[in-house]
Amino acid sequence: MLSIAGCAGVGVKHDYLTTGFPEKGRPGIYHKVKAGDTLWRIAKAYDVTMDEIVRSNRIFNIARIEENQLVFIPGVHSTKEITPDKEGRDSSFVWPVRGKLVGYFHERKGDYFNKGIDIQAQPGAAVQAAHRGHVVFADYLTGYGYTVILDHADELYSVYARNDRLLVRLNDLVRQGQDIARLSGAGDTPSLHFEIRKRALEDNPLYYLP
Repeated sequence: MLSIAGCAGVGVKHDYLTTGFPEKGRPGIYHKVKAGDTLWRIAKAYDVTMDEIVRSNRIFNIARIEENQLVFIPGVHSTKEITPDKEGRDSSFVWPVRGKLVGYFHERKGDYFNKGIDIQAQPGAAVQAAHRGHVVFADYLTGYGYTVILDHADELYSVYARNDRLLVRLNDLVRQGQDIARLSGAGDTPSLHFEIRKRALEDNPLYYLP
């Protein structure tokens, strides 16, 4: 699988806080969150997994990191300044549609657990690609309705389900922010079902979104 181009650029600076959890005896540093940081960008900058950061911080809702929050990064010795690279916004994920979050990752829904998030939006709202990639599925999918799946390389995929109309076809290359589908324009207020998958396994989309 190809690697994602345009990763966030980083620069090393002197430690301002170095510590670890005493019970684990593991060294690390604290990263001070800045505007625009996401858990995904932080993990890539420090070359650690998001799971390591989540487990080490023991914060239930670390998906919603906030500016000036201190996030412990295990096993590293120098803080890094995360700055946008020359490709800017396109090197991170963006929200596929603006609206109200009405379904959360792994929230129980009847007999199953939500594999993504659900975003309630205006009827007929345009659904946009959260990251550049190519279309590997664009059709009706049982249980998901009209669905688009994008391959972003680096073993990352995004899924956009419950659409009324698709605007892309199989093998299309799409840029970040490009309209790829539209929600229903009639009846009750529709919601987009959005997933991010890493190596085919679902991951919390809020880790990736600003």
